[in-house]
Amino acid sequence: MTRILLAVFLRDLMLARRVGGGGVLGIIFFLSLITIVPFAIGPDLNLLGRIGPAILWIAALLASLLGLDRLFQADHEDGSLDQMLLSPAPLELIVLVKCLAHWFVTGLPLVILSPLFGLMLNLDGPALRAVAITLLVGTPALTFLGAIGAALTVTLRRGGLLLSILVVPLAVPVLIFGVSAAESGTVPFLTPLVILCALSLASFALSPIAAAVTLRGAGE
Repeated sequence: MTRILLAVFLRDLMLARRVGGGGVLGIIFFLSLITIVPFAIGPDLNLLGRIGPAILWIAALLASLLGLDRLFQADHEDGSLDQMLLSPAPLELIVLVKCLAHWFVTGLPLVILSPLFGLMLNLDGPALRAVAITLLVGTPALTFLGAIGAALTVTLRRGGLLLSILVVPLAVPVLIFGVSAAESGTVPFLTPLVILCALSLASFALSPIAAAVTLRGAGE
């Protein structure tokens, strides 16, 4: 079973790179949004520094939606999903591995580059560290919640817009506590961070189950 899960993980990594790099598109979108916002706000660096964590989190949320509609749709179109349903490995674990591969391609690069992008928003050292930590903890939850929307729209050829409508409301708590932790000082930082960790762990445990149930229904 471990070999099957590892094969699925490596396959998704190779497909993401071959299709055009969902991670590269996410980084370009992330950078584009962060570049445009200062022009819209104006030259007020203090204001930019205050809302910088929120801008980074919103950009991360929107960038994570790129390519989510293809998380299961490509497998449905080429028949791989049917093989996954018949696989001896539980479908829940396969969904979990596919989500991890998607986060590794799209979410992790944003976490790594967030301090560099934060400098463009006039964030200081503590704020940069806080944003990087919260993105590291919170972006997996965005991916796992997105997997539910991807499973619900797996049979739709153009379900990207519907997927965004479904996922964004689910991601609001993650966004709230992620921004709260990133904007807090050193003393209250742990409270929203712990809640953010709880949300990520809950999505880690529950989202693969919900997505697997939906995919089984779509395969019948």
